[in-house]
Amino acid sequence: MTTLIIAEHDNASVKGATLNTVTAALQCGGDVHILIAGSNAGAAAAAAAQIAGVAKVLHADAPGFAHGLAENVTAQVLALASGYSHILFPATASGKNVAPRVAAKLDVGQISDVTKVISADTFERPIYAGNAIATVQSLDATKVLTVRTTGFDPAASTGGSASMEVLTAAADAGKSSFLGSEIAKNDRPELTAAKIIVSGGRALGSAEKFNEVMVPLADKLGAALGASRAAVDAGYAPNDWQVGQTGKIVAPQLYIAAGISGAIQHLAGMKDSKVIVAINKDEEAPIFSVADYGLVADLFVAVPELVKAL
Repeated sequence: MTTLIIAEHDNASVKGATLNTVTAALQCGGDVHILIAGSNAGAAAAAAAQIAGVAKVLHADAPGFAHGLAENVTAQVLALASGYSHILFPATASGKNVAPRVAAKLDVGQISDVTKVISADTFERPIYAGNAIATVQSLDATKVLTVRTTGFDPAASTGGSASMEVLTAAADAGKSSFLGSEIAKNDRPELTAAKIIVSGGRALGSAEKFNEVMVPLADKLGAALGASRAAVDAGYAPNDWQVGQTGKIVAPQLYIAAGISGAIQHLAGMKDSKVIVAINKDEEAPIFSVADYGLVADLFVAVPELVKAL
């Protein structure tokens, strides 16, 4: 029984989500192999070989893998699939793009957003926006899983000594091409990797107030900025700040929610945070049901006072 992880990387380094996926893979039992499919990705492959618990790194290098195009990565995974009992992807945008294609081609069911490995064939995953946990058993010969990274501690990025195997890269599928990207520049920590997140909701009333009230608090704490879907839809914050079921799933050490009522879609994205602080003037707000510390107060008064105190 051997598990294959499809690494998320930028050709130079392995991204943090891969480390969480390694922990899940180790719990499935057997050896753990990592696929680095990239272009000039020798540095990423070397980094993957250092991850604790990894037995082998498979390195496929070709221009068609430069930007992680799903069709090309899928072809490479399918060329390897017969040798593995489990194929794991981080439940990121990239992983969610490739995993269903692999599962469909293998004619097996995909188990999405795994948060716990019970045994080699039995897993837990959240359903109904996290309000219930389903226990799923798979009888498929090859289990295709996406792993919710907040459900597993990251494996150590150093201390491993995996062997390296260079693969013959799968041919470019020719079904898609990379035209370009527009990446938002942000001096703050990446939302899904931040240890502290400060989030604002619709109660802030405008983009100006969002920046006026929330940014100083984030600056004081060195935190990433997040927002509820209502705040994003209203134009108070950009899309990549959205936390929740239809946004980003986060689990920082500290999550501060100001003016967020706590709809189940938002709670699904942040309730695994280690410490949750809620500030809301409605004492009946659902956010208080998951908060470790709750302050019933007007955020326009409480947040500036908090900034001063810090």
